[in-house]
Amino acid sequence: MSESQYCVVLFNSTSHAMHAEKICRKANIGIRLLPVPRQLSSSCGVCMRFFTPDKPKVEEELAANNAVYAEIVELDIC
Repeated sequence: MSESQYCVVLFNSTSHAMHAEKICRKANIGIRLLPVPRQLSSSCGVCMRFFTPDKPKVEEELAANNAVYAEIVELDIC
């Protein structure tokens, strides 16, 4: 995995995105809420971006805190 890749977490609602953001910030994971990239579809217009090497920690924190999300997708930064 290169550092030129990142992941986005897709959500079904903005409130789920905000809850996940709070969880990840509390765990000191570098994240950012962004509009969902055009090539992806989601019921919610907001996604959470983080660098790919943090994926296991993000998955662990979201699971431990019962965060609801649709999926995590790996993308290349253009």
